[in-house]
Amino acid sequence: MTSRQETFAKVADQIEPFNKKQVPLAEATSFAGDLEWDSLTVMDFVAAVEDEFDILITMNMQAEIETIGQLVDTIEKLSKPA
Repeated sequence: MTSRQETFAKVADQIEPFNKKQVPLAEATSFAGDLEWDSLTVMDFVAAVEDEFDILITMNMQAEIETIGQLVDTIEKLSKPA
């Protein structure tokens, strides 16, 4: 399993408690459109992801992240040692 696949699996685990409609998860799954999350749910989820990966996702970054794949890309980038 690649690092990206592992990251996707961890993100999917974090999404599960928030996935009330049991939407199938894929790279292209959108938080607003497919999962129908409101801003409060997004904030709770982002906090969980930040704790899980020990990263900080800025508000500007959050505004650009619309899909699970984009989130995985962001986590991968933030997790790499500088």
